[in-house]
Amino acid sequence: MIYTVTFNPSLDYIVSVDNFRLGMTNRTSDELMLPGGKGINVSIVLNNLGLESTALGYVAGFTGEQISNMVKSYGVRTDFITIDEGFSRINLKLKNIDGTEINGKGPEIKKEKVDELLVKLDKLDSGDVLVLAGSIPSSISDDIYQVIMRRLECKGVTIVVDATSKLLMNVLEYHPFLIKPNQHELGEIFNVKIESEKKEEIVKYARKLQDKGAVNVLVSMGSKGALLLAEDGGIYEADAPKGILKNSVGAGDSMVAGFMTGYLTTHSYEEAFRMGVSTGSASAFSENLAVKSEVEALKSGVEIRKLNMLRV
Repeated sequence: MIYTVTFNPSLDYIVSVDNFRLGMTNRTSDELMLPGGKGINVSIVLNNLGLESTALGYVAGFTGEQISNMVKSYGVRTDFITIDEGFSRINLKLKNIDGTEINGKGPEIKKEKVDELLVKLDKLDSGDVLVLAGSIPSSISDDIYQVIMRRLECKGVTIVVDATSKLLMNVLEYHPFLIKPNQHELGEIFNVKIESEKKEEIVKYARKLQDKGAVNVLVSMGSKGALLLAEDGGIYEADAPKGILKNSVGAGDSMVAGFMTGYLTTHSYEEAFRMGVSTGSASAFSENLAVKSEVEALKSGVEIRKLNMLRV
């Protein structure tokens, strides 16, 4: 079974406002409400691609109830823990104003609720897949991913981590199967600026993460495509498919879901990479998260190139 964890789910209210005027009453020209959170996105896309998963995490109040109902409406199994006080956050995303977002805070998660999640995760065993994705609420210690991976270290669970900065660096010693920084996050980790055109630089710093313990490093570069440093030593590159960007929310999570779907069904890193690039792009070209037909329509046009680069 595949499990995803979202510590701070949200209702994502995605709106377009024509001729936005600061300090004035503005009205939406288009709006969309979706369940949000990186792990939830991964679960929804996995389900769209034909793989079952269970979405774990925390929900609170009327917004939490709505998140849970919406996730179930996508056909995803849920096992959320309910927080008795507060409410799950609402994230406002202003679609056509330079990607401006206002993200809510979310409820306080107390230690006993953290322990409740850990007990659930202790039941995972060999053959299971766990996706840890997204940021951590301020009420939870920022070593929580590390704590989870330490507890599962000897159980043979395949773990994917899609997080940034300290959250990511803290878990590399536990050898996550897949990590997926984008090029900007990769640069922030090493305090450098990385341009997408400089493939050698991306490979150099991605390899540092691999040397620190990551099994596979998938670096997304938006419209410039992606790079994969795989466990087998291969370095793979793909351009992004051509299309009209409609909604970038969830594209990276979709890439993770696509990669894992490809790997779990073929055990080929090249095919997993192709599926990841296709799925991430399909979500970017859609108002909602990618469905299988959209992914299949792009997949045949994704060319995978194997690079031959010496260590630098």
